[in-house]
Amino acid sequence: MSPNLLEPVKVALLVFLAAILQVTIFSQIDILGGYPDVVLITLVAVALLRGSIYGAAAGFFAGLIVDTANLSTLGVTSLLLTIAGYWIGRYGETTGRDRAHAPYVSVAVATILVQLGALVLHYLLGDDVSAKTALLHALPSKVLLNLLLTLPVYALTRWSLGLARPVEAATEVRLLG
Repeated sequence: MSPNLLEPVKVALLVFLAAILQVTIFSQIDILGGYPDVVLITLVAVALLRGSIYGAAAGFFAGLIVDTANLSTLGVTSLLLTIAGYWIGRYGETTGRDRAHAPYVSVAVATILVQLGALVLHYLLGDDVSAKTALLHALPSKVLLNLLLTLPVYALTRWSLGLARPVEAATEVRLLG
């Protein structure tokens, strides 16, 4: 296989593995009312390292697997993860890729926004949802658990994609005047 074709296969395998682990193991873990979202953390790592197109495609693929495996409303998780992957990828392409705090900020913001988006979408679909449970009870522990898993998942993703060290920083632009 050529190197250009090997990278999407690696990303697809990473996302597939994360989605299967999420559905089978991590969604069963309940710590302080929340559970870690390994799919979202893996998506953040892929999007930061590879950009918005990879992020959006990986988000759609991961969401489709999770929705199918959970037998939930098809497309809800795909929509949320596609949007999250795209915007995290844009953040990585424009400003955040070389920053040490970028994975942590991205995971925290993505966790909060995906949780809010899921709440709104399920409400619009007429599902029984509790904003108090989703935002006050589950969200703080979910953010904390995701932040604890950010470093190992990001390092594993970077290693899997063949990036031994972080991407070199682009030349910064100086404003004259």
